[in-house]
Amino acid sequence: MVTRKKLAEIAEAEAQRCFHGSVMQTEHNLHPIISPFPWFDIEEADRKWCAAFVYYCCLKAGFKIPIRPTECRSCNLAGCGAWEELAIADENIMYIRDSNFAPEAGDIVLYDRVWIDVEHDHIGIVIENKADSIIAAEGNLNNVSGVIERKKDSHIRAYIRLPDDYEYENGG
Repeated sequence: MVTRKKLAEIAEAEAQRCFHGSVMQTEHNLHPIISPFPWFDIEEADRKWCAAFVYYCCLKAGFKIPIRPTECRSCNLAGCGAWEELAIADENIMYIRDSNFAPEAGDIVLYDRVWIDVEHDHIGIVIENKADSIIAAEGNLNNVSGVIERKKDSHIRAYIRLPDDYEYENGG
């Protein structure tokens, strides 16, 4: 069975594998993350692979989602905005913009203004919910994957909850 709990476990393990872009004069190891997106070369992906990491983890967990669902008008699932477009348009997915919402392990978290001053500029997968923070697995934490604790504040834009056994159907 494909579950959000399994997604959280996979995301935490994959984040700790230390995927990275070009950092400290080392060759990147992002091939598994960007390979579903054949047009996404390393130069383009470098420092912009957080959403591709989420997609990679979803695939490893067994969720069946195409690279570019029809609901994604602005880009494919290598972009944070596409995740939001999919969640809003697909009635099978919960999209929650409520600061009082209690996320669960395996929920996807969209952030605003984490790296640059724009909306939905970062994304991760919730590992644990705490009173005032979340623990999240993320790709592209300064171009390295990792697990991080983030305060529940204005940087959290929304949560996306895929149902267990989610399988994309054309047009949501």
